[in-house]
Amino acid sequence: MKIDILTLFSNAFSYLDESIIKKAKDKNLIEINISNIRDYSLDKHKKCDDYPFGGGAGMLMSVQPIYDAIKAVKKRNSVLIFPSPKGKVFSHQDAKELATKKHLIFICGHYEGVDERLFEFFEIKQYSIGDFVLTGGELPSMVMIDSIARQIKGVISNESLSEESFSNDLLEYPQYTRPAVFKGKKVPEVLLSGNHQEIAKWRKDMSKQITKQNRPDLIIDKTEERKK
Repeated sequence: MKIDILTLFSNAFSYLDESIIKKAKDKNLIEINISNIRDYSLDKHKKCDDYPFGGGAGMLMSVQPIYDAIKAVKKRNSVLIFPSPKGKVFSHQDAKELATKKHLIFICGHYEGVDERLFEFFEIKQYSIGDFVLTGGELPSMVMIDSIARQIKGVISNESLSEESFSNDLLEYPQYTRPAVFKGKKVPEVLLSGNHQEIAKWRKDMSKQITKQNRPDLIIDKTEERKK
């Protein structure tokens, strides 16, 4: 998969050169290119923002530099993504679906957002990573890229993916490692028993319990789907 990132703050993406994402890049499973939107500005001072028509607080990113940056990297099969609090809430299923695409382009907004005409020129998917507002699109882009990359074949083992939160419409069960006792706190006996059937049952029961406690909406949503 090829990923292009359009941003005003290229240095923000140093995280993508660490850990699992770096390994995926080293294996040529993912190619990530970062372009500075400012390089495409036709303003002599490389300005990329201006005051919004009609007034209001803050500045708005201008359409021209972003338009030209997109045109420079967009291909026929490109999927354009714009992180925004106004977008659809990004989910595990979205990550899996986007992981099947050959080319993703992330457009990072900043300040008060971008000129709305950008969405008239291009078909752009808008995603939110939660009901809160961030300074720019760099952090949510990295969150989505990390989540998508994990779903690409060869990046993470199939066994790990099958046991993760949301993989079976449940949150993940608790996990433990050595020592078996730490400051009086013991690992659940069932995990030390060697009885794989009982371990599997305990994990499933714990997943259901944690999901019911922390994300009951996941259970409700699944029940509603079956009714339909």
